[in-house]
Amino acid sequence: MKIDLTNTTSSKINAALMEARRTSGSTAAGMVLTLVIVTDEGSAYDALKAANDASREHPSRTLAVIKRAGRSPRARAETRLDAEILVGTDAGSGETVILRMHGELAAHAQSVVLPLLLPDAPVVVWWPDNAPLHPAQDPLGSIAQRRITDAVTAESPVGQLAQRAQSYTPGDTDLAWTRITGWRSMLAAALDQRPSTIISAVVEGESYNPSVELLGLWLHNRLHVPVERVVTGGPGITAVHLCTKDGDITLDRPDGLMGTLCMPDSPDRQVALKRRETSELIAEELRRLDPDDIYAAAVRTPVDRLREPAGAETAAAERVAQTVADAAVANPARVTAESAEAKPAAKKAAKRSAKEGA
Repeated sequence: MKIDLTNTTSSKINAALMEARRTSGSTAAGMVLTLVIVTDEGSAYDALKAANDASREHPSRTLAVIKRAGRSPRARAETRLDAEILVGTDAGSGETVILRMHGELAAHAQSVVLPLLLPDAPVVVWWPDNAPLHPAQDPLGSIAQRRITDAVTAESPVGQLAQRAQSYTPGDTDLAWTRITGWRSMLAAALDQRPSTIISAVVEGESYNPSVELLGLWLHNRLHVPVERVVTGGPGITAVHLCTKDGDITLDRPDGLMGTLCMPDSPDRQVALKRRETSELIAEELRRLDPDDIYAAAVRTPVDRLREPAGAETAAAERVAQTVADAAVANPARVTAESAEAKPAAKKAAKRSAKEGA
């Protein structure tokens, strides 16, 4: 069922939601949280699709906030709220309200959202892109128990990690961190099966991918060993090597689908490490609403703790250009992610690939 309301108010939207629920024969809401998506028209479709898919695991009321301040003085002077209500199969397992705020109302989105929150239910705010510098201080972020950003959509994805560290507040998280859950689980399981003293570690992955940096920072933070950052053609993270006295423990995934776990004195094993869709990432984040202390420790570790391999400075620019042009290069360049700042075309291509999942 779809209901369009033009030049409306929050109270009218609430009344329309109750009427739609009665019409569908549901007497109770049956939803566990409110998910607020702050986005624009260009990203709204993908974000809502991901939220609807995630709602099959977490039935929720989804409020999509689309701010349309207007380009001309006349458009900015016109204050209006338009709403599109989706219930039933069009909204997954919950309710979806698309709020288009025109004029000055765009600067006061929290006044529209507050009356539409589910009573006594947690609130999660997700910025698919253009996240504020301080999510917890944002008017919408301040009402949420959980705040989700995505560093890969920033102009400088790796540089965004420093901003996330500076503004971190308990309840913050980032989808760049969620993308490495499978890698962290596999590496931890490998060390459980074969306890070893780790001497150093190497993380390989495409440039401008904050998930690669976060994985290296997590290893450095948990193992207290030097970690080397290696740039490859991707997709996403391609390999992790844990160096021990008995040999390397290697988790390799060159194609973004299946990984190979290699340990000394053990046969190689195939493991599932497929790059996940945004809906799966959101569903994972909605499973927990408490602060993620492990993410906080990792993101607060300075990126410059990742080592730069010897000789990388002299050949960094030309090697990164070769890596992006040909993803099948036999010997990928070994440079830090920060050494490729001057390649905007490569940066855009890498950001699009990274957004699909680490």
